[in-house]
Amino acid sequence: MTILELDGVHTYYGESHILQGLSLSVEEGEIVALVGRNGVGKTTTLRTALGLTPPREGTVRFHGTDVTGMEPHAIAARGMGWVPEERRVFSHLTVEENLRVAAHSAADPDARVAEAYELFPALDRFSDKEAGDLSGGQQQMLAIARGMAGDNDLLLVDEPSEGLAPQIVEDVVEALRAA
Repeated sequence: MTILELDGVHTYYGESHILQGLSLSVEEGEIVALVGRNGVGKTTTLRTALGLTPPREGTVRFHGTDVTGMEPHAIAARGMGWVPEERRVFSHLTVEENLRVAAHSAADPDARVAEAYELFPALDRFSDKEAGDLSGGQQQMLAIARGMAGDNDLLLVDEPSEGLAPQIVEDVVEALRAA
């Protein structure tokens, strides 16, 4: 079953035409990677899917429903999560608090937090540490764990390996596969 579909999408930043007739579909359970050099529209594609940068033309469907033009919070409430490139952790909250904020709407928030620690065991050691005091790589792991702790059917992850050591990149890939 198709979970996300972009059909003939044209997205602009001002007068700059970034996505030009993009069509893409993601099936349930599928892992899709957008690969390309800087500036080709990978981040714009994710932002368009989530409604942060709505398309001027074309359609975005999530679970078969046209979500084109919907507010990002309404799309997120339907089960689409996002881990931005810039991490955007809550720096004055602890690791645990960051995870709990993300898991608050899940049926079993405690289980979601426990799963996040299971996927990223290194974070468990820092559960009481403020996120702003973590290294860049640890913040990236937290951002991804936080996205996974949310009640999402689809998780859009922008630049998941940015700032991570090669072994941590392997851990992130395995965690994303397991989720």
